[in-house]
Amino acid sequence: MLSTRSIRALALLVAAGVTAQAQAQAQDDAKLIARAHAIHAKAIKIDTHVDINPAQMIGPPPNYVTGIERNKVDLPKMEKDGLDAVFFSIYVGQRQDFSDSGYVRAYAGDIEKFDAVHTLAEKMAPDRIEIAYTAADVRRIHQAGRKVALMGVENAYGIGTDITRVKTFYDRGARYISLSHDGHNQLTDSGTGETDGVWKWNGMSPLGRQVVEEANRLGMMMDISHPSKQSNLQVMAMSKAPVIASHSGVRALCDQRRNLDDEQLLALKKNGGVVQLVALGSFVKTPIPDSPERAAAVAQLRKQFGMGRGAGQAAGQAAGQAAGQAAPRAAQQSDSARALYRQKQAELDAKFPPSPRATVKDFVNHIDYAVKLIGVDHVGISSDFDGGGGVDGYDNASESFNVTLELVRRGYSEKDIIAMWGGNLLRVMEQTEKVAKQIQAGR
Repeated sequence: MLSTRSIRALALLVAAGVTAQAQAQAQDDAKLIARAHAIHAKAIKIDTHVDINPAQMIGPPPNYVTGIERNKVDLPKMEKDGLDAVFFSIYVGQRQDFSDSGYVRAYAGDIEKFDAVHTLAEKMAPDRIEIAYTAADVRRIHQAGRKVALMGVENAYGIGTDITRVKTFYDRGARYISLSHDGHNQLTDSGTGETDGVWKWNGMSPLGRQVVEEANRLGMMMDISHPSKQSNLQVMAMSKAPVIASHSGVRALCDQRRNLDDEQLLALKKNGGVVQLVALGSFVKTPIPDSPERAAAVAQLRKQFGMGRGAGQAAGQAAGQAAGQAAPRAAQQSDSARALYRQKQAELDAKFPPSPRATVKDFVNHIDYAVKLIGVDHVGISSDFDGGGGVDGYDNASESFNVTLELVRRGYSEKDIIAMWGGNLLRVMEQTEKVAKQIQAGR
């Protein structure tokens, strides 16, 4: 039998071994974190989908220049070791209104958002952010130490039946265009047709095909994140330039109609495009449905604040999202109303806890899957910030490092991480520009 002194000595040796092991692990973690910081600094971190509110962007402070506490993207957050370049979304929702007046309303909303981005970059903060029109511009502006503003049209509904408006959007800075958002329109079927099995065009309309041709001619990337699967396959087969999915997830991991299935991902690889995987919780991880009690309480709270489910925010407000992730539209106009809403929501969450949010690890699972299926050259990163996007660990622009760190932990190389953060997207931009020059030259 060991003596008391021997037992104490043995305990000290075991403790010393544990401490040494912990110290070694800490040293390894520190080296890994330092390596991740070095890679993060080298990468041009491009987010291909961020929603905007023009009144917030360029209005009286707080705005995008001073920073807005409740927003996930603004200049201070981008500058805090965050994103280097952002495609601001030129998005206007659509009703099933295919009249001239409906198109005029949407077109005016598009122009308002284009104007807001130009005002931010050209009048309010030209020393901090500049609009890029080419892939070379992105690299030049980044090298100069400024942030990069780009624009993408999330819903081409606003062109109406006037194909010349595609060029108008291009001239104002749009460098990608999606044929639809939620709901079939004059150009294409939307993914929403999966809900009721009702289709309008069985893919693209004749006018939608003209938009693809015009986008190729001008040098504007086609975005396949919202249209139907049939439309997406048609776009990829028809387009002479690579396409992007500006903010989509992997359907095999989260069965959400906005996510791409393997057939679409493989078609995108064949096309030469890139899927910008989105860090939006309900697209990353299938939410656990709310309990009947929580669902009733949420419905009552929304009714109290006069809230509908806006198309751009519905996904971010799906069951299982954390408290305060997406703001009520009714409360966006009043800080006091918003504060009251958050207080009430916190009380509701304390009484009826929501299911856990998706995390950075869950998000990088989508990257892993896509890389294994179609290769690292066809994978990128997006967020849908300020439109419902965000996961635990990557919930605003300033937290982008956490994605890089998780990629390093999983063994991705510096080259691969730099490619996914922006290199692949810039390659597609350059190839789209090259195709446009060839078409314009008659080749």
